[in-house]
Amino acid sequence: MKDMIRLVAVDMDGTLLKTDKSIHPDTVRDIKEAERHGVIAAFCTGRAVPELKGFLDTLSMIRYGVCLAGALIYDFYEKRALHKRVLGSLCVQSILRAAEKEDAMVHFLTETDSFVRADQINRLSEYNMASYQRLYQETALPVSDLNSEMQKRRDVLKANVHFHSTEDRQECLDALSALPLSFICSEASTLEITAKGVSKASGLSMLGLCLGIPLKSVMAIGDGNNDLSMLRSVGTAIAMGNAGPELKAVCDYVTDDNDNNGVGKAIRRFCCPGSPSMSE
Repeated sequence: MKDMIRLVAVDMDGTLLKTDKSIHPDTVRDIKEAERHGVIAAFCTGRAVPELKGFLDTLSMIRYGVCLAGALIYDFYEKRALHKRVLGSLCVQSILRAAEKEDAMVHFLTETDSFVRADQINRLSEYNMASYQRLYQETALPVSDLNSEMQKRRDVLKANVHFHSTEDRQECLDALSALPLSFICSEASTLEITAKGVSKASGLSMLGLCLGIPLKSVMAIGDGNNDLSMLRSVGTAIAMGNAGPELKAVCDYVTDDNDNNGVGKAIRRFCCPGSPSMSE
């Protein structure tokens, strides 16, 4: 028998968020009901804190976030980091050099800010990231010289590198593979880079330690390759209906897709059984 679920970790893009990047109103209702049953909900996402601020009013019941693919554990109520792992400055410079060879777009993220080249911020469609154009325009800081800016920073936690093609991504990954870094291939042709050993699973484990909740009492919900580590680590793993076959194969249950309240339906099934306000 599985342990009682005490924490639900939810990915954002493709999971909690619909295709249009909004949240289904029923999902909000269902998360609130889970909280009423004593289940804590948390973000578990590659996004940075500034990229989540637009959702915090709607989901005010969510206090914690595993952000930046596990590099940052954040308390939104107290507005402070509970844990973080930085990228070393030598790694940051190596990422810039390798990305430049492939004409890639680099997005560096810290606890409070994110940085991109000013001449690239309006060109996400060239890097297969058009659906994120508005997000970047609202949250990223455009700088004329990214290399000079990063030489001043010692607080970089994550890099998102967007490529024109998967072949370019592989070339960059090969060039960086000997460094103490963790890599996830995401989106159509993006490479997410964090410090070695960092993953959504490691971040979720750290959040569990902070809250006194073991991973066997955690339910995680996701849709993409960057969710595999957390789904393999928890007591109850849920795949979205829009997830790929590899991810579905490692999960305990496949819920509906992200446009039809898949998150809420999984929460109702596993966290709030028999609740009269949660009928399908």
